Amino acid sequence: MIVITPVKDAIASTLETVKAIVASEMRIPFTYIVYNDFSTEENTRRLAEASSAYGFTLVNLSEKTNRPSPNYLWILQDAQRRALEKSAVLCIVESDVTVRPHTLQSLFDGALARPDCGIAAAVTVDSAGQINYPYLYAKKEANRIVPTRRHVSFCCSLLTDAFLRKYSFAQLDPSRAWHDVTVSHRSLALGFTNYLFATLPVVHRPHSSRPWKQLKYTNPLRYYWLKLVHKRDKI
Repeated sequence: MIVITPVKDAIASTLETVKAIVASEMRIPFTYIVYNDFSTEENTRRLAEASSAYGFTLVNLSEKTNRPSPNYLWILQDAQRRALEKSAVLCIVESDVTVRPHTLQSLFDGALARPDCGIAAAVTVDSAGQINYPYLYAKKEANRIVPTRRHVSFCCSLLTDAFLRKYSFAQLDPSRAWHDVTVSHRSLALGFTNYLFATLPVVHRPHSSRPWKQLKYTNPLRYYWLKLVHKRDKI
């Protein structure tokens, strides 16, 4: 398994994510890569220290591209290449998510047990354990594993080797900032089934790495104005 976490500042929540992943109880080999998407100089230094302390690979995008953040497309393409080289599954855990010790292994086992699986996603919950964004539609599915035709988020999702071999991320639209909707729909279009594992809750603190997106809930008019004028957050 290759596990990746894209990072843009929000160093406190990122370090929580990192610590939880490296503490995972795994029976299979896994490689952990943190992609630093133009964090501040101070946070880049702290990520380098964390890399030494926790043993993950740190990729600083400032050394790879001149394109301003967000660089999710570059990250996905690089991660897919690495996964295909090792015939590995790719697990994305975003920097505002905290997994449990058994989450990653259980996602792997669950996907392996379902040969038609394209994407296996862990349901997100708040600190009180209640299902939250982006899976509010699944509140009635608690403690179940369900196939879904709704899009699955990259908050904590495993992309199977079979799917990665059938769909190249080189086909993704470079004008868009985020790609989880497109990727999850392509999985379905290629005949795979996407599963939501509501049995595997992970704590999600939405938009910790992109504070301006909190305006979607506190000041939606300003959020959509920024989105339109600055062409941000294209899905």
